[in-house]
Amino acid sequence: MMIDPYVTLISSLPPHTPQLFATRQTPISRIKLNERLQMLTPEHTQDLALIENLVHWDRIAISTTDEEMVRRAEETMSSLRNQFIKDIIIWRLEERTAVAALRRKYLGFDVPKSGMRWGYGQWVGHIERHWHEPTFALEKILPWLEEARQLLNEKNHLGLERLLLSLVWEYYGRVVAGHYFDFEAVVVYVLRWDVIDRWSRYNNRLAKQRLERMVDSGLGEFNAIFA
Repeated sequence: MMIDPYVTLISSLPPHTPQLFATRQTPISRIKLNERLQMLTPEHTQDLALIENLVHWDRIAISTTDEEMVRRAEETMSSLRNQFIKDIIIWRLEERTAVAALRRKYLGFDVPKSGMRWGYGQWVGHIERHWHEPTFALEKILPWLEEARQLLNEKNHLGLERLLLSLVWEYYGRVVAGHYFDFEAVVVYVLRWDVIDRWSRYNNRLAKQRLERMVDSGLGEFNAIFA
């Protein structure tokens, strides 16, 4: 009997740690992960590349503008065929858009001009209309925004990074429930791998320096919006 290659693929991947901040390294190197991912179909290989090129920080040039990121997001959404994967990416970009709005306010910028393409998703117009409220009247829908705002105002950049990474980590853990030996499980594994990789590369000093540069780098760059 022929074994489903995705069963073989998932079975070959060491599990992620349950506790993100307790880990010091990824469970598998990127080189070995890429070797395992060769078992994907050509269609899924292409889709995974689209996803990683959109959401992984190290895949996008620092000079990428907000408008370019929004356009790339739209193009990716139109190319992806899997609604489960689309929903994950939309959630991720909307989360980044909300954080981007907090950073804009922190830097003293006024509400984005009408027609300006500075973020992605359902909250863009709402945020613009409620710009002068502390958390854009989204505190009931996005309760973590208040903590993020406080951490940003306190210049606790490492605390903010921990909060945002934990949100993403927990979200990925929730949505993957019910997916075990399919492409969706592979995508979430790779996305969680990236979260661990980002955290494992930090130490307190380097994280603080990076996040301060990210906040102070100005607007219209990838780091200011979708990092």
